[in-house]
Parts: sequence; structure tokens; C-alpha cells
Amino acid sequence: MIKKIHILFVLVFLMGVSGFAQEKLITKANEKYDEYSFSPAIDIYKKVLDRGYVSADLLKKLGNSYYYNADYEDAANTYKRLVDEYPDETGPEYYFRYAQTLKTLEDYETSKVIMAKFLEVTSDDVRANTYKSEEDYLNDIKKNSGRYNVLPFQYNSPYSEFAPSFYKKGLIFSSDRDTGNFARYRHTWNSKDFLDLYKVNADSASNGFVTKLGDQLNTRLHESTSVVTKDGQTLYFTRNNYKEGKYVKDGNGIIRLKIFKAVMSEEGLWSNIEELPFNSDDYSIAHPTLSADEKTLYFASDMPGSFGESDIFKVAINEDGSYGTPENLGDVINTEARETFPFVTSKDILYFSSDGHPGLGGLDIFATKIDDGRFDGTVMNVGEPVNGRMDDFTFIFDEDTREGYFASNRSEGQGADDIYAFLETKPLLIDCEQAVSGVVRDKISNEPLVGASVKVIDENNEEIMSAITDAEGKYNLTVDCTQGNFVRAMTEGYIPSEEYLGKSDGAPKTIDFFLERSSISAGFGDDLAKLLQLSTIYFDFDKYNIRKDSEIEVEKVIAAMEKYSSLRIKVNSHTDSRGKDSYNLWLSQKRAEATVNYMISKGIAKERLEGEGFGETKLINKCANGVKCSDKDHELNRRSEFIILE
Repeated sequence: MIKKIHILFVLVFLMGVSGFAQEKLITKANEKYDEYSFSPAIDIYKKVLDRGYVSADLLKKLGNSYYYNADYEDAANTYKRLVDEYPDETGPEYYFRYAQTLKTLEDYETSKVIMAKFLEVTSDDVRANTYKSEEDYLNDIKKNSGRYNVLPFQYNSPYSEFAPSFYKKGLIFSSDRDTGNFARYRHTWNSKDFLDLYKVNADSASNGFVTKLGDQLNTRLHESTSVVTKDGQTLYFTRNNYKEGKYVKDGNGIIRLKIFKAVMSEEGLWSNIEELPFNSDDYSIAHPTLSADEKTLYFASDMPGSFGESDIFKVAINEDGSYGTPENLGDVINTEARETFPFVTSKDILYFSSDGHPGLGGLDIFATKIDDGRFDGTVMNVGEPVNGRMDDFTFIFDEDTREGYFASNRSEGQGADDIYAFLETKPLLIDCEQAVSGVVRDKISNEPLVGASVKVIDENNEEIMSAITDAEGKYNLTVDCTQGNFVRAMTEGYIPSEEYLGKSDGAPKTIDFFLERSSISAGFGDDLAKLLQLSTIYFDFDKYNIRKDSEIEVEKVIAAMEKYSSLRIKVNSHTDSRGKDSYNLWLSQKRAEATVNYMISKGIAKERLEGEGFGETKLINKCANGVKCSDKDHELNRRSEFIILE
């Protein structure tokens, strides 16, 4: 009996020792995980799993470690086990990451199922609000795909190259080629591998000659993403928290990232290196880029007030060189996941990488238009082949040459990360403003309609903008050609007319509108000339033949009578007061007959026409017998009217 108790005690003791050992390993792994040292954390978590110990927390951290190291296949397998074995302890974030990893494996059907679960367990998540359906977002991505010709960057190595930025006639980029280490820094924001800044001329003359940007910039820690001002005199770049030759850790033992500034000395060296004043030892600020006017600095950070793991911020650069207060770009851009690596073009298009917006897997590159300092426009996935199932990031683009660069860890690359060059062959629809102009005219008279409204109506039947035609009936509008729009012309007394404009590449469009009157049967006695807005039909002094300039106006009346076959009119002709009354009465009758005969000669049946001369009996001004008037005032009375009889 004593022997059995002794054996039992030994077994219990050994189990306790074993359990203590597992806990010790897990504690060590968690420490590595908390330091963002995911590779050693993975090794320890796997060892614990192999010994039969498993928990929801262990699977979460192991899955995340794979995820942040871009090992998406192992991440998917780990998240699957978490979802299957611990559904009650699987939060929304793990469903989302599981779905993301499945996309990188091109398992879109399973990803669709997991995303449905993600939507089910969350309602206030930015990603849930922007997500439509697997089919919808894949269709949207497909529409933007096929616009780039992509080629490998000729200066890649078997190591890691990423973070290209324009510099003089070439590029600055980040690489660990001198250390031989594969850096995972862009994911963890804290890694033990060393990245340095390099420069190269991106032309054939350089013959592959890559050099470090300068010993004064590169340290024994990380130097990465950079941007240089247009004059080449100021450099902003990312570096680990580094002071007086030593790295600095936060309260959790993490070496954070900071943005530093350097200026070019007269000797051509980068000097006066200093960190920006809004950096912190407690959170990371990284990946700088400048606005086109260089008055705003954009960057990524996990500072307080962030929506997710990293958000994109902006800060004003004041004229005296000081800085404003950093501002979060808001929840249209930023999600609960990762938004990082911003780049702003000369036309205020913001490109950035994200795994929070719907994509093809991993980090994808997205674009949005900055509209008068607002960041509430459509966020568009730039599509394949720039984006793929792995991570795509550090996108830069020259809108004049349509050339650019980005980095990716896709499998066909030489190293862990590779830079790729591209040529944009078709503009992204988000950068699409289409000039629309034209003239609004009367369909019968061809006269321009002054003061007509031309409205842009979207596909939801909401008015987007409008314009009013000028004295020549002309209008000008600028529409968003990333969506379909109706352009509608309308004015009082006319039937509105509209034309649909679908999505386009932004080429200017001319749309002339010819509006029909809502009714021409205005009633017996009305003057058709007024309804058609005709110019007055004038006659020369003491003449009854129709002047050339008046033929145009009579042709408009003829066009109306051809359109409305039941229309009958009476031509009333008038003279001025000069000359004898009897002669003027005869002359006006001749003018009426001349007008009627002209219309008959053009094909109008004589039964539909009458003519009568009134001489000087119906003057329209004070220019009666004995009153002194100018020739211009007298001319106003020498006219013809077209009175509707039926």
C-alpha cells in the first residue's frame, strides 16, 4: 500500500514538474511575442504544442506570429484549429485574419464562409461596415486590374529590398543585403535584423552600382522608409528609437520606430540628423511621405487614438519649420487592422497598404482621392498585378511619367522582399475627373437657351452638381467618371433631355442638348416667333425682299411647320412711319406676301399660310409721323410676325 502511494506521489510530482516546465516555456514564448520577436516565439509555441499542451491563447498567439511573419499557410492552419476547438473564445479579429490568410491561399470559398462569421459576430467594426460581399469586392478589384505592366527591379538581391522612394534620377530603398538577414520589420515594427538605406540611379548609366546612402544615416539598427524634398536638401526617414549611439526600449522592452530628419550639407553629406518632436518612446511613428506642396507630412503610427494596429496620420509642416499636431485620417481610411506605408501623388491621390480593406490577401495597395483636405472619398483596391495574394506595399508613383515602384514578398521574387517597377497603362478610375461641356438649344429654332439648368444626377437619382447656361447657351461641368452619371438639361417651357455617361477613362466629353418645347399649340393669336425665341425678321428701308440674315429665322418657322403638320399661321408684316401711309400699307403687304411665297418655295403648303400687311398702323415704339427717331429705332418697326391660326 505504501509503495502504491509512493508511486502515485511520484507521478503527481512529475506531472507537476512537467506542467511547471510547460508554463515556463509559455511564459518565455509570450515574452518573445510581446517583444514582437515572432520567429523565436513560434519555435517555443510549437515545442509546447508538440508536448500536447494547447489553449485558445496559445493558438491565437501562434497564429498571429505566423500571420505577422507572412507565413499565411501555417497561420491559416493555426486559426482553423482555434475556430474549430475554441469557437466561444475566438473573437472577431481572429475570424478576420483567418479569412485574410485563406485569400492568400486562394481559398475564396472558405474565406467567404469565415467572413460571414466575422460579420455575424461584429457590428461596429469599420471593416464590417465597408465589406459588401466576396463577389462584389472581387468584381471591384477586377475592374481596376490589368492596368500595370510590372517588371522586377534590376537591383534586387537574394536578401530583402523594399521601401523605394524617388531621389534625384534614381531611388533610395531599404535593404538588409549587407547582413544577410531577412527582415520582418515592416510587420512587427521591431526586429533584430538590420536594415540600411541605399541609393541607386534607376537608369542604364548606373550599371547596377548600388551604394549606401551614407554612414552618417545608417546605424546598427534599422533605417527604412524615406522621402526627400523636391530640392534634394531635406530627408525624412524611419529609424529605430536610437539616442546617443544606443537603442531605447519602451516600458514593455520594445524598440519603437521614429521619424528622423536630415539636411544636406555644403559638402554633399546628410547632416543635422534629428528626430521629429512628435515622436514618442511609447509608440511608433514611421513611414514618412510628403504632400505635393510639401506642407504636410503623412506617416503611420500606433499612437493613442488609432483605430487599429497602425493608422495613417498627417501633420502640418509650418513655414518656420515647426510642426502642427498629428491628425488621424479617420475611419474611411483607417480600420481596426493595419494601414501603413502612405504615398501622396502630385494630384493628391493617397496610396497606402492595408489588410483591413477588402483585398486579395495579406497587405494590398489602395488609393483614395484627397478632396480639399478631406479623406472621405472612395477607397479603391488598385488591382492585379500590383496586388496579389501575398503582401504588397511601399507603392510610389510618378504621375507625369506614369512609372512607379512597389515591394512585395511574392514567391517569384529573389529575396524575402523584392522591389518591382511598373508602368501604368490606364489611369485608376479614382483619379478620374471628366470635363463635360456643350450648348443647350431650342430644337426647332436652334437658338441657344440662356439660363437653362444642366444637372448631374447619379445612379441613385441624387443631384450631384449643376450649372447654368451663359449668354451663348454654353455650360461646363466636371463629373466623377468613377461612377455612372446622368447629365440632364432643363428649362421652363421645355421637355427635359438627358444623356447617360458611364464609367470612363476621363476623356473630355461634349454633349449638346436640343430641347423641345413642352407645347407649341399655345393658342390662337400667339406669336410663333416669340415661342421659338426668334430674332426679329427685318426688312431694308423701302424694300420688301427678305434679307439674308432673316432667311435663317424664317427657316426656323419652316422647321416648326414641318414638325407640326396641323400648324397654320398668318404672316403679319409692318413698316416704319416714314413715307406715305398708303405706300407703307402697300409695302407691308408686299413684305407679307414675300415671306409667304418664300415659305411656299421651301415646301410649305399655301393652304397653311396667310399674309397681311398693316403698314405703320401697329408701331411698337413712339416713332410715329413727325417724331424724330434714329434709323435703329425705325428699324424695330419694320418686322414680320407669325401668328398662330390653328
